Amino acid sequence: MSALLVLADGTVLEGEPYGAAGAVAGELVFITSMTGYQEIVTDPSFAGQIVTFTQPMIGNYGVEPDGSESDHPQARAVVVREGRNAAPAGRTGFSDWLAAHGVVGIQGIDTRMLTRRLRSGGSVPAAIGSGGATVGELQALIEAEPPMSGRALAGDVSRNEPLELAALALERAHVVVLDYGVKQSIVRILRESGARVTVLPWDAGAAQVLELRPDGVLLGNGPGDPAALPDCVREVRELVGQVPVFGICLGHQLLGRALGLETFKLRFGHRGANHPVLEVGSGRVLVTAQNHGFAVRVPDGGGDLPTDFGPASVTHVSLYDGTVEGLSLRDLPVSSMQFHPEASPGPHDAREALEGFVDSLAEVSLAQA
Repeated sequence: MSALLVLADGTVLEGEPYGAAGAVAGELVFITSMTGYQEIVTDPSFAGQIVTFTQPMIGNYGVEPDGSESDHPQARAVVVREGRNAAPAGRTGFSDWLAAHGVVGIQGIDTRMLTRRLRSGGSVPAAIGSGGATVGELQALIEAEPPMSGRALAGDVSRNEPLELAALALERAHVVVLDYGVKQSIVRILRESGARVTVLPWDAGAAQVLELRPDGVLLGNGPGDPAALPDCVREVRELVGQVPVFGICLGHQLLGRALGLETFKLRFGHRGANHPVLEVGSGRVLVTAQNHGFAVRVPDGGGDLPTDFGPASVTHVSLYDGTVEGLSLRDLPVSSMQFHPEASPGPHDAREALEGFVDSLAEVSLAQA
C-alpha cells in the first residue's frame, strides 16, 4: 500500500503509510528535535498542523504512558524519513499508537528536501492520504483548509472546566494557569516548585481569575494566531497591574498584544529543541525548545519599549533571526518567554524560569504575611 503527500502547489510525493490510514490536511511544518516525538505530537500547539520530523529515524524507543503533553495526539499527521515501531520494555510502538489514535502518517519521504523547501518558501497547506486516497481528493482537502493566519484554535484544545491541583512540594504559592493549550509539563513543574495550580479554560475572564485570589497568573502556550483571540487579549490586559503575570509562547504573544504591541506570522516558524536564545541582561546563551509560528513585533532602535503600561524591555532575543523571545515590564511584575522553559524532554537551560516564577510569588506572599 502506498501513501501520498500533496502540497498546495501541486507537488506530489509518494511514500508508505505510517500510523493510521486515512486522509487529512493541515499546515505543513518541520521540527528539528532529535528526541521527544511523543511529547511533540501531543503538544496542543501543533493543533491543525502536519509535523515533518527532520530526525531521519522516528519511533525507535516506543511510547510511554506518562510521556504525553496532553490526553491524546494533537498534530493532524506526521511525516518521517524512516518510521520504526519499536516497543522496548513494555512500551507501545509509535506507529501502533498513532494508528490507535487515528493519526495519519507517511514514511519514506525525503524529509531533508522537504525541510529545505519549507525553509525557503515557508510553511504551506498540505494533505496526506493512504488507503486509496487520490491526488484530487487530497487537493480538495487542501483547498478546504483555512490558512493558519486568522485562526483561533485555543478553544479546540483547552479544557472546558476548572481544575485544581495540589502542590507536589510544600505549598508556597497559588498559580492560576489560563489554558490556551498548556502542556502538562508546565503544570507539573509549577506544582513541583511548590505551587497549588488552578487551571482555567481559555475563555475565563479576568474577574473569574481574580476572584480566586491567586498569587500569580501563567498564560499558557497554545496553537493558532494570537490576533484571532481579541477577547483573550482584552482579559489579559485587565490582569496586568492586578496580579503578577508570566506568559509562555502563545501566552507571550497575547501579553505582547495586551501591552499594545503587534504580532506577525513567521515564514516557517521556530520548532525544535536546539534554538539558541540570548539572555540580554546576562549575555548568557540558552539552548531552548520552541514551537511557534507567530512572533511579537517591536519597534527598531533598541532600549526600552513604550507600552500602554509603561516601559518594557526585550529580555531575550533569537540568535537565529533576531526575533523577540522575551519581554518584561519595568514597573510591574509582568514578563514572558516565547520559548518553552519547561522544555520537555529537554534541553533544560531555561527551566529555572518556571521555578523562579514560583519563587518570586512565594517571596511576595511571605513578605505580606
